[in-house]
Amino acid sequence: MQTSPRHFLSTLDWSRAEIESVLTDAKQLKATRKTATPFGAGDLAGKSVALVFFNPSLRTRSSFEIGIFEMGGHAVVLEPGKGAWPIEYRDGMVMDAEAEEHVEEVARVLSRYCDLIAVRAFPKFQRWEDDREDLVIKGFAKYATVPVVNMETITHPCQELALALTLKERLGTTDGKKFLLTWTYHPKPLNTAVANSGLIIAAKLGFDVTLLCPTPEYVLDARYMEAARASVAENGRTLTVSHDPASAYAGAHIVYAKSWGALPYFGRWEEEKPIREKHKHFMVDEQKMALTVDGGKGLFSHCLPLRRNVKATDAVVSSPSSLVIDEAENRLHVQKALLRRLIGHAK
Repeated sequence: MQTSPRHFLSTLDWSRAEIESVLTDAKQLKATRKTATPFGAGDLAGKSVALVFFNPSLRTRSSFEIGIFEMGGHAVVLEPGKGAWPIEYRDGMVMDAEAEEHVEEVARVLSRYCDLIAVRAFPKFQRWEDDREDLVIKGFAKYATVPVVNMETITHPCQELALALTLKERLGTTDGKKFLLTWTYHPKPLNTAVANSGLIIAAKLGFDVTLLCPTPEYVLDARYMEAARASVAENGRTLTVSHDPASAYAGAHIVYAKSWGALPYFGRWEEEKPIREKHKHFMVDEQKMALTVDGGKGLFSHCLPLRRNVKATDAVVSSPSSLVIDEAENRLHVQKALLRRLIGHAK
């Protein structure tokens, strides 16, 4: 009898011990990257991975393709609506519109071809009640008979792993340190995925977490707030929601910046715009970073892409305390460790 595959859709489904194990493996893979088994003879030798992109990518696509190559596997990149047929992912639909095939057939066929399916599918930004159901990735997971990996939907768990590895490299232990997740201005509203994920992984790894946002409308979805509260309680830590930059930055070991739209205005962004425009001062700058731990020695990071002098100043982004490039690099290493865990010959 075939067992159900292990998916990586959200770190909420993985224990802290499992995540720590992946990070330990990633650290080893990073340290031995230049001296490891020659390409083509690695843990994914003879394995194929389907990378399904409903939305564009730079770091995600390149890091997955290169990581699969370095481990001896083969990546097939598919772009539904471009190099592949448009897909319907809702069950019970009369398919008389744009979609040519259903996710049931797509997932089952790709499962016959490939050893793992990775999916990137952003929200439609029309109704949060619909988007929060995450139907695209869940559709693939429902019908696939191989592991499915989330390359960003309404959460971004691979970015979480990269951030976690980066923080462990610079901070050592994460328990009891202060993690500040701060909203920043952006000229247009963005997905909450990285903010959701930053909150989840910080709480899971034992940080005291502060969520800084302009008004209560920018607090994240209750599902992730409740999950974060449960994790900090399990670790004996705290979760604080703040609308005051000075107190939020005070004593922070890491400032993680991200822009996101206010959920009460989801799909009605013109109504949200006046609130957003009033809070351009939430940009991460030298004055705010000076409030961090030990007289301004706090670290800064962002998932990228980052609009300089809108989300954070040049001085902050290019400072020795900035982790943005390290975090981006670590996408490669953590994803290799994850793939090895899910489909590698050596597990």
